[in-house]
Amino acid sequence: MCPHCTMTTRWGILATGAIATSFATDLALVPDNELVAVGSRRREAATAFAERFGATRAHGSYEELAADPDVDVVYVATPHSRHVEDVLMCLEAGKAVLCEKALTLNGRDSAALVAEARERGLFFAEAMWMRTHPVIRRVKELVADGSIGTVSQVRAELSFAAPADNDRLWDPALGASALLDVGIYPLTFAHLVLGEPVSIAAGGVLSDRGIDVNGGAVLTYASGAVASISWTQLAWGDNRASVAGDAGRIELPGRFHHPSGLTLVRGEEEVTVSEPVTGRGYAHEIEEVAACLRDGRTESDLLPLDETVSIQRQMDEILSQLGVAER
Repeated sequence: MCPHCTMTTRWGILATGAIATSFATDLALVPDNELVAVGSRRREAATAFAERFGATRAHGSYEELAADPDVDVVYVATPHSRHVEDVLMCLEAGKAVLCEKALTLNGRDSAALVAEARERGLFFAEAMWMRTHPVIRRVKELVADGSIGTVSQVRAELSFAAPADNDRLWDPALGASALLDVGIYPLTFAHLVLGEPVSIAAGGVLSDRGIDVNGGAVLTYASGAVASISWTQLAWGDNRASVAGDAGRIELPGRFHHPSGLTLVRGEEEVTVSEPVTGRGYAHEIEEVAACLRDGRTESDLLPLDETVSIQRQMDEILSQLGVAER
């Protein structure tokens, strides 16, 4: 058991934006997990967030949050461009860390953070909450038990029309990238089903500031399977996904990365499968992190660090093919 953890896992949230709000909302639904502190670069923002979600302390800097002795694990909810700095600060303070996706801007930095956490013997994971979602886990189980036979095709698409006034989604200095923001979901979904690709062919469109805003990729695998994925922050797509094998297919409705259920199709038979989901779905990654800390584990089987780094490197390759400057 983690020597620093009580029966209740005590969370700190670093930053107070939209994703932090969603996370805190679900955190309140998970037994034996408590929000004890929040940190912001503006004390008034931290105070308002703490009052809204019942945190006992509001810190006026990220450094103060990282140093809080009553925090077992920090959820880092800053933009991609800050993740290296913020995660390192928390690790240096001896804190377990769950960092919002994408973990960093490139595979090199992701590998460095993973190495640092392992060297310090601290829990670390990317907050790819889709991996812990009960319906997505059911997809993996159906594929693994042969319910649709040998898989040869995966398709997944995620898209939205980004507001023009949201700097995080358009400013290269903040790590803006449609791939890092939403494309990471279909890419991760393909990896969950098919594993490591042997080749990637990508295409897309860049903004006038050099960020990818619209793209797609075809990935091939040693098994002979192919995945077709797409992403954009310019349009509202259907956000669906499917996995096809020689004995049937699995269909996920939009938005596929947090679905309410799936459809298993075999011949003329269609079966709807649902799983209980807590809140918006963030609760399940919270439960997983807490379980790891209670068991004294520094890595999660559901949020594997080596796969996080692999997917980050796949995104490096895609962005390179799209002509995005290395960051």
